[in-house]
Amino acid sequence: MEHLATAQASGQPLDSATADWLADIDDTLHGRIARAGLVEPRERKPQDRLTLGSFIASYIEGRQDAAPRTITNLKQSGQYLVDYFGAARTIDSITPGDADGWYQALVGKGYAPSTVGQAVKRARQFYIAAIRGELVTHNPFRDVKAPGAVNRERDYFVSLETTRRVINACPDAQWRLIVALSRYAGLRCPSEHLALTWGCVDWERDRVRIPSPKTGSRTIPLFPELRPYLEEAFDLAEPGDLHVITRYRDSNMNLRTQLLRIMDRAGVEPWPKLFHNMRASRETELCQTFPLHVVCQWIGNSTTIAAKHYLQVTEDHFTQAAGPKAQHNAQQSWQAAIGRNPQEMPRAPENQGLGHVVADDGLYCTSVHVPPRGVEPLSSD
Repeated sequence: MEHLATAQASGQPLDSATADWLADIDDTLHGRIARAGLVEPRERKPQDRLTLGSFIASYIEGRQDAAPRTITNLKQSGQYLVDYFGAARTIDSITPGDADGWYQALVGKGYAPSTVGQAVKRARQFYIAAIRGELVTHNPFRDVKAPGAVNRERDYFVSLETTRRVINACPDAQWRLIVALSRYAGLRCPSEHLALTWGCVDWERDRVRIPSPKTGSRTIPLFPELRPYLEEAFDLAEPGDLHVITRYRDSNMNLRTQLLRIMDRAGVEPWPKLFHNMRASRETELCQTFPLHVVCQWIGNSTTIAAKHYLQVTEDHFTQAAGPKAQHNAQQSWQAAIGRNPQEMPRAPENQGLGHVVADDGLYCTSVHVPPRGVEPLSSD
C-alpha cells in the first residue's frame, strides 16, 4: 500500500514487484484498493460480469433463513426485473435511469400500488446484497420512490354472526377449527395452522403456544370462542396424531377455494382477503378490551404493522361513540326543539316565586333565575 501511495503521489510508475502483485490479486481486493483511490478500477470483460438472472437466483438460493412466503415474494419481484431487463443483463450495467424506466413500466401495466411498492423494495434489497458482496458499487434503485403499500379499500370486518354462519356450513370438525383458528385466534393461514401440534395446547393453564414460521413462537390465551372447536378436534383425533390439522396438509390443496365453497353454502358474500380479514378482525376486536401491545404479542405483529395493515374502524365503533339509544333520541329531540317556534315551546313550571330567563331563541334557561322584584314592574301602572 505504501508503494502504491508513493507512486500515485510522485507520478512515477510502480516498481515491477508491486505491479506484479497488483496484477495477481483478485477482483475483490483490487476493488477495495480502487475505492481508496490508489489504483484505477479494473475493466471487467463482458463474460466475467455477473448477470441479473444468475445473481437473483443465487441470492434467493442463499436465503435459507427466509419463510416460504418470503421466498415466493422474492422470486416474483426478481421475475419483474428479469422480464424487463433480461436475464443476461449484467447487474453493474443498470443505471438509475434504467431503474426509473422499469418502475414506470410496472405502473403502466396496472399493478396495484402495493405490488409495485413491494417490487421496488425487493429490487433495492437485491442490490444492497450485491453492494455488500462488493459486486457493484451503487444501487440504481435507491432513489426510486416506492408507492404506498397500504390498500385499506380491501379492509373488511368479519362479524361474529357471519363467522358462525360460515362455521355451521363447514363439512367437518377440521374445517370448523381452521375457521375458528383464523377468526377467534388470529392465526396466519395456512402456515401457523399447519405448524400447530397438540403438544402446544396447555389445557390446564388455558394457553396455546403458536409455532410461527415467520416470527417464531408466541403464546396466546385459549379463548373461550376457540375452545369448543379445539376440543371437538381433539376428541376426534386418531391415536398418535401429532398435528392439530391433519386432513388438509397437502401443499397442493387450495384452502381458499374450499373456503369460497363453504361461504357459498352458508349464503355469505366473500370478503376481499379471506384469511387475512379474519385475522385482522380478531385483532381489531381484541383491541377494544386489551392494551395494544398485549394484543400485538398475541397476534404476532408490531404496533406499527397493526395500525397500518390490521386495525379497522367498524360500525360498532360509531354506535358506541354515539352513546345509548335513549341519549341519541334525546339529542334528536333537543335539536328538533331548537328549530320550533318560541310560541310552541312549553312553558317552564313556576319555581316558588322565581321566574325563568328566556333566551333570544325562545328556549327557557332553567339554570339561571331572577327574583320577580326589582327587574320588571309589579303592575302595569
